[in-house]
This record gives sequence, structure tokens and C-alpha cells, in this order.
Amino acid sequence: MVTGELRAQVDKVWDAFWSGGIANPVEVIEQITYLLFIKRLDELQTLAEAKAARTGRPVESPVFPDGDDDTGRTTRPYRDLRWQYFVNYAPAERYEIVAEHVFPFLRRLGAQGSSYARNMRDARFTVPTPALLTKVVDLLSDIPMDDRDTKGDIYEYMLKKLATSGTNGQFRTARHVIQLMVDLVEPRTDDMIIDPAVGTAGFLVAAEEYLREHHADAWTDAAFRTHFSTKMFTGFDSDAAMARIASMNMLLHGVENPTIERADSLSEGHPSEGIYSLVLANPPFAGSLDDETVAKDLQKAVKTRKTELLFLVLMIKLLRNGGRAAVIVPEGVLFGSSNAHKAVRRMLVEDQKLDAVIKLPSGTFKPYTGVSTAILLFTKTSSGGTDDVWFYDVRADGFTLDDKRTPIAANDFPDLVTRWRSLTPVPELQPVPELVEGSPTPDERSRPRTAQSFLVPKQEIVDNGYDLSLNRYKELEVEEVEHRSPVEILDELDALEVEIQAGLAKLREMLA
Repeated sequence: MVTGELRAQVDKVWDAFWSGGIANPVEVIEQITYLLFIKRLDELQTLAEAKAARTGRPVESPVFPDGDDDTGRTTRPYRDLRWQYFVNYAPAERYEIVAEHVFPFLRRLGAQGSSYARNMRDARFTVPTPALLTKVVDLLSDIPMDDRDTKGDIYEYMLKKLATSGTNGQFRTARHVIQLMVDLVEPRTDDMIIDPAVGTAGFLVAAEEYLREHHADAWTDAAFRTHFSTKMFTGFDSDAAMARIASMNMLLHGVENPTIERADSLSEGHPSEGIYSLVLANPPFAGSLDDETVAKDLQKAVKTRKTELLFLVLMIKLLRNGGRAAVIVPEGVLFGSSNAHKAVRRMLVEDQKLDAVIKLPSGTFKPYTGVSTAILLFTKTSSGGTDDVWFYDVRADGFTLDDKRTPIAANDFPDLVTRWRSLTPVPELQPVPELVEGSPTPDERSRPRTAQSFLVPKQEIVDNGYDLSLNRYKELEVEEVEHRSPVEILDELDALEVEIQAGLAKLREMLA
């Protein structure tokens, strides 16, 4: 977490861009990302050089080659493109190096045909003046970024600013909600993970962090390292700036060559291969789309223009059998009465294995939306398998439910994860100690409908027209209260009236 002095330094970088004339928050984060990436490239080269000095061998896979770069109006040695060198030049010359040499170099850097190369093809350096570049570079140089965790925290803090900068907040799902979903699905080392509405890649980053924490020994396996850096992570976003930011975010978190593509996941030519084992997503709830823009195979599966329903159908298509999904949906998906709503719910219950419905508090996504939401957990089977569906009513998520979202002690997420793992134990994964230490093992299958979590048999859901709203199945516990009789209350009021009149009489005597 970024706190104290470090937060103040990051805020200074952000404020410098705004005062320097760049007011679009997405453009600010994009330009900062470029500069952080340039700094990271120099760090990688320095590490490679230090290793070569220790071993006496040539530098392995140097980022910056020997020789000169002649792409700009002037020729510069590639050494000048490194952060530690160009920061020492005068502002005007530094600006010329970054604008005419470093940025063209970044666009050429990715392997030919890679998603990085495609995303960076349209990258533009938009810092308007040498003075602003000098100020920002100096501020970034003062920020300690020696380890991956610090860089990730700083980057996440800047991404969080999107949520308070107007409509662009839609690009970011709160980190604690992302972490909850990742903890529920427990990414594995053989997973192929996709987010079809990737935004800034928050879900993919959280998944890779989970793997580093829970499967640290996997990095001794060369095959896993290759899988992790190439095929393991995939994301799609229709916005070019978001695709570039997602690519940079993954690289800053140590994933070298993920597949991050600019693409409309719901249009013709959308990703549809059933090769993925895990979907993590918070797709946009944009309402209705034009029929002409929606892929025909999705409309064939369910006739609708609702994006939330189309994304659910898409996710089923993306998964291979046995694959699992955690996806945020607006609450209307759970009980909507249209034929399309019922068809998608029936698809999840009858054709796949619907595992859980987790109702989130209505203020979870404030300040930028008050839409009530839920998390659906399901497994693709293509042959059914739903037996009981687990419902959980989240009443508190660790933050106030107003626009300020101030941290508070009340938080159901740890209990939610503990109870979920008691239903779906994973032998090779130990429970998180702080979630269960000192508490009894929960017995979910005997919980009454009045509890915060409970199981509902599939047949009952079918009988209710595939309604998945928690309130349909939750039973209210009514406490019987015995009230006093009206006559007794009236007698008490009469006695009070007599006492009041007696007091007023004494006051009159004292004033006489």
C-alpha cells in the first residue's frame, strides 16, 4: 500500500501533469506509464550488466544495443536512451532525446507480431514542454522503485486515481474486490487466464501476484516460467489507450509477453476459442448495443443486446470444459424477466455448473456507480452438473458504502473466503491462516436460510423460473415482541400529566 511520503511524491507527479496542461486522466496515466517503463528498461539493462561483470560473460539479451540510433534528426548513441544518462542532459536536449529517440525505440522494442508491438504502434509522447518533462523525470527519479512490489503498489495507486477523475473510473474495479474474486477461484500454475474486458489489467495482475505468493516453488520450472510469460495471461479491450496501459501494467509486474489485444469482445471476430481455464472479469454494463455490432454466434446463443448477458455467453464460449469463471454482473441479471435473462440463467444452471451467487452491497462501486451487483462463480461442463447453489449476502466489505468509501473494521470478505473453501477444499492449497485461525470450521450444508450464507437445491431454483436473487430464497427471522396494552400506556400518560401539572402549580406559587 502506498502511504505517507511515497503517496505525496506520487501525487506531485500527477499534479505536475495537470498543471502542465494534460487534464485527461487516461492520458496522464499513459504518459506516466511510458516513463516508468523507460526507467524499468534501464534497470533491467543495469542488472544484466552487473551479472555479466560477476560472471565474466557478455551481457545476456541487452535491452539497449551497442552503436548509434539514427531515427531522429540527430544521431545518438543508444546509451543516451537510458534513463540514468538522459536525466543528466539539459532540459531541451533531454526532451529531444526522449521525443525523437526513446519513444521510437519503445515502439520498435516488442517482438515482431507480439501484442506489445501492436499496442505500442500508436503510442505517442504528448508531454508538451521540456520544463514539464524535466519536472516529472526528476520526481520519478526520487521515487524508490527497487522491487516489484513497490512498483506494483505505486502503479495501482495511480490507477486508483482514475476512479476519482470523472467517467474514466469505470476502467477500474476496486482492488479488494478483485482480490476477493482471485482468492475464490485460486489460480493454478497450469491455468490460461483471460479477461475479455481487461481495462488496466487489474484482474490479471492480481492473478499473477496470487501465483507468486502461493506457488513460489513453480519458478524453478523453466516450462512454467515460459508459460507464465507468454500464454498464461490474455486480455482484450476496445480502447487502444487501455490496451497499452494494460500491456505496460503487466510488464511492470513481471509478465514479459502476455496477450493484450485491442478488440471488441462482443463484435464479429471476437475471441471465441474454448481454450481458457479461468475467466476473471467485470464487464461493462453499457445497456443495449446495436444488432449490427454484435457477433452473430453470440446472438444465436441468446437473442439480446444487453452487454452483461452477451458477456456471460462469451465467457462460456471462451472456457474449455472444466474451466471456471468469476464475473461481476448487475443484480438485474439474477432476476430479470425477459426471455434473454431467463435463457442465460437457464444456460448456467442446466448446461453448466453454477457454483455460487455472491450478493455485494449496493455501494461497492461508489463513487462512480450505485448499481447493485453480484459475483457469479461457475464451471463450464457443457453437460450440467449444478446440484446446490451457494448464496452469500455480503453486508460489509471493509469500507463505508457512501461516496467517500472510508475504510472501516466491518468486513465479510474473510468469512466469505473461509466458508467458500470449506465447501470446495483444494488439497494442495492450505487455507489462509489469518482467515480461519481461532474460528470453528463452518458447516455450510447445515446453515438455515436465515443465515448470511446457505445452499439452495437446483430443483428449487428451477421451480422459481431460474431466479437467482438471494432474497427469493432467504428467510427472514422475525422476532416476536410483546407490547404493553394500550390501556396501560394511557394510564402511564395520565400519571405523567398529573405529575407535570403538580410541578407547574409549584412554579406558580414560587412566582407569586
